[in-house]
Parts: sequence; structure tokens; C-alpha cells
Amino acid sequence: MVERFLTQTSFASQEDFRRNLHIRVPENFNFAYDVVDAYAAEQPDKKALLWTSDQGEEIQFTFADLKRESDRTASWFRSLGIGKGDAVMLILKRRYEFWFSILALHKLGAVVIPATHLLTKKDIVYRCNMARIKGIVAAGEAVITDHIAAAMPESPTAEVLISVGPEVPAGFLDFHEGIAGAEPFVRPERVNANDDIMMMYFTSGTTGEPKMVAHDFTYPLGHITTGLLWHNLHEGSLHLTIADTGWAKAAWGKLYGQWLAGANIFVYDHEKFTPAEILHKIEQYRITSLCAPPTIYRFLIREDLTKYDLSSLEYCTTAGEALNGAVYDTFQRLTGIRLMEGFGQTETTLTLATFPWMEPKPGSMGVPNPQYRIDLLTSDGRSAEDGEQGQIVIRTDGGKPLGLFKEYYLNEELTHEAWRDGIYYTGDMAWRDEDGYYWFVGRADDVIKSSGYRIGPFEVESALMTHPAVVECAITGVPDEIRGQVVKATIILAEKYRAQAGEALVKELQDHVKRITAPYKYPRVIEFVESLPKTISGKIRRKEIRSADEK
Repeated sequence: MVERFLTQTSFASQEDFRRNLHIRVPENFNFAYDVVDAYAAEQPDKKALLWTSDQGEEIQFTFADLKRESDRTASWFRSLGIGKGDAVMLILKRRYEFWFSILALHKLGAVVIPATHLLTKKDIVYRCNMARIKGIVAAGEAVITDHIAAAMPESPTAEVLISVGPEVPAGFLDFHEGIAGAEPFVRPERVNANDDIMMMYFTSGTTGEPKMVAHDFTYPLGHITTGLLWHNLHEGSLHLTIADTGWAKAAWGKLYGQWLAGANIFVYDHEKFTPAEILHKIEQYRITSLCAPPTIYRFLIREDLTKYDLSSLEYCTTAGEALNGAVYDTFQRLTGIRLMEGFGQTETTLTLATFPWMEPKPGSMGVPNPQYRIDLLTSDGRSAEDGEQGQIVIRTDGGKPLGLFKEYYLNEELTHEAWRDGIYYTGDMAWRDEDGYYWFVGRADDVIKSSGYRIGPFEVESALMTHPAVVECAITGVPDEIRGQVVKATIILAEKYRAQAGEALVKELQDHVKRITAPYKYPRVIEFVESLPKTISGKIRRKEIRSADEK
């Protein structure tokens, strides 16, 4: 399948990759028709989605199954008045109905808005009114449907509420009953143009209300490099990305790039993350490829891996935060597998990565994906030299790169603030070493300036996280008359260290940081807390910590 869209499908080196990555973009590309339905026509029995649950359920869907079910879903949605350009929010956790629904909405030319099940009434009202949401498809659990129902009096555009079960409360339609009675599906005459909006994510930054990140119908092709080259998938792969469908990571790891590469996607629908259970699933189903944030790998290596047969694993990737070297080394020692890092945003596809032909440097995001023209800009607008910090930017003066978002929906001012004069500013700071590898520093507004030094929060957080006392931490700058700012660490302690909170532990942690990284970066101020302020997507709100310190 991927050969239809790439002029060259394998690469021997970064130079080969940079010179010869060329992605063909058909007119009016539609992933549901041009990939999923094409597979169904040519290889109907090809395995596509292996769905399992913590209740012992297991269903292997083929591409023929997915075409049939997405057709039925599309037909029923259309009978409910959902069509081209209509916005539909999917709050489906890891339910298999997510794949039926998102493919169906693609087939109708509708706008998909994946969302987390953690949304409250206020969040749903905001999303419905900002995006003019017409329909909501949700898992039938009271903790989700009660919030949706409560939001409806203040959400005038929302006309259709659908539950996939197990409960179908009053005011909701039954998904399975609806698609069972659907008429045969007929493809609409005109579904989409390439630049129509296909998907929107509400991305919660550390300041302000969530932004609406709009992607067009070419976005799935931007993930060819994600699945084929970063995840290193092939026709025999069984790939697991640990992510809920409400987050952009699901589009990165549970849908587009994986099917374009010909892989079978593994889904484990569970309520509570348990490291031992994930390891058991890898062993039980002979999973070949795993992608998860470094935090997950930290949990996995704390288990006794000798109890599990992980020999099926061929390749492992990580993203979401920079990887601590100790986690990399321990995982490789226990499994023989190198963790290959990657970087991107909700606004992009994979922008930087450690690719299969490269030697990984633990903690580095890797090198630029040639799909994007990546640069580092200093505060005075220069391209940063090797070793010099700058903001990661994408140059777009030659046109919008495949995979880059279309706009912040209905917010021209915010779009222009981030993307102007042929440059998209990611807001993320990094530096580049002499081998061309990029190293994450932090968000541009989180960088601490102390005594002339620029200190990235991640550098200090990484050092602290190697101490067994630290479960989680946030690094911020606090005002200082002499130094301008000094480094502050706000720390959640491990259970057995909580009784030791005091000056002696503060000194121990400060000395630990001095040993791990450059001594000038050590936290001169340390505060122990029970919890850290976070956004709904789990990002630490450093601004909230800073604001409290400035009062």
C-alpha cells in the first residue's frame, strides 16, 4: 500500500532519507476510501485491528470488516443529518467503535474531533460552542454521558447524541442498534478536497483556553514517516501504542501511519494502567512493536522482566517527553532493544526522530524529518549555531509541509502569532550537537535565565528524576534580586521518602543534581508538594507555579 504514495520506501542513511523522501499526494485524498477500502478490495482478509479488553474480550478485525462496519456507520450517521463539514466529537476511550466512527466520518467528509473521557460539563460546553459541534459519539458510561447531558442546555449546535454502550441513557441513540438497521452506503458524489478540514484537536497549552488545531485531509499521509520509518513497521508487525483515542498520540500510533505501513494495530481496552498487564499482553499476543512515553518505560523496567517472554518485540519507540539515559540503558540491558525517540506536536506529524539507520543518543529527539525544513532560531532571529539554544521552527516559505496543521480554527490572530512570514514557531526550545542531533530544553516561556545562563526545565527535571526519592517534579524560575532568577524544584516524593522531607533531603537532592548535570543548574529552592497543577492532558502548568511564587 505505502508504495502508492512513496517513490522510495527504504533508506540506508540519513543522507539517503534527506535526498529521496518523496511522498505523492493524490487529488481529493481520503484515507478511508484510498487506504482502508483499497485494502478491503485487494486484501480483504488482511489483519487490521486486534482489539482486546481487560474483560477478556478479543476481536480481530480485517480490512473487509472495517469497510463493512464503517460503511454501515457512515450510512446511519448520514441518516441522522451528519454530512460534509459537520463537526462530530468522539469520546470513545479505547472502544473499537472509535475506528468505525472515525472512518465513517472521513467517508462523509465530516470533521472529526477526538476528545478525552476526562472532559467535564464546562469543557464540553466550550468545545461544542467553539467548534459548532453537531454530534457526539461517546462510550456509554455515566461518568461521560452525565457530563454530556448536563452540557446540552448550553450547547445549541449539538443535535445528535450517540452512545456505544454499555448504557444508553435517555436522550442518546443506541450506536449498535442504529448501524444494524442502516441502509446500504453509497459514497457521496463529492466528499472532500485535500485542503478541507478533516480533523480538529483541542490542544490544552499551559496557558489560556485550549486551541483548535485543524488538520486537512492530507494529514494521514504525513504519518507515513511515523509508521513506516520511525516505528519501523512492516506487513508482519503487530503494533501497540499506549494511548487513549482522545489524544493526538492515537492518530500518531493507532491509525494512519500503521495501516499505511501494512501493520496490524493492537488495542488493549483497559480502565487502569498496570505495567504487569501490559507486559503480559506483549507476551500473550506476541506484539512486535511498542511505542509509549518514557514514563511508561520507567514503570515497565520496575517489574521483574524475567517473568515475561518479550522475545517477540522487534522495535520500541518513545515520545512525549525526553528520555532519561538510565531508563534507556536499563531497558536495553533487560530486553536487548534500543529505545528510539521522536518529537512532534498536535500541530504536526513527526518532526524530529531517531530513525532505524541511526545510533540513538538517549535524551536526544534525533534529527529532522526531511518532510519538514527544521531550523533553530535565537531570540534575535539568527539560525542557532551548534551548541546554541534556539526555538524549533518550521520554514514554510516553500509551501505548507505535508502534516503541518492548516490553522487554529476561527482564530486568525493566534494562527498569525505562531505562523507568520513563512515560519511556524513551535514554542519549543532545543539545541543541536555537532552530529546534528537535537536536544530538548523546554517551552520558550519556561526557560530560566539565571546569572546569564539559560537553563531548560527538562535538564534539571531529568537529573532529579534519577533520584529514587522523586516521583514527579516541575522546574520553574523564581525572581532573585542578584541572579534575576534562580531554579526552583517543586517535587512529589516517593512514599518511603515523605517522612524525610526536610533540609537534609533538600541538600541531598541539590548535590545529586550537581553530580548529574552542570552544577549551575541545581535548584536553589526546593518545595515538596502532594500534587502538581496540570492541564486536562496532563501537562504541568508551570505558569501556575510561577504565578503563585510571584505573589
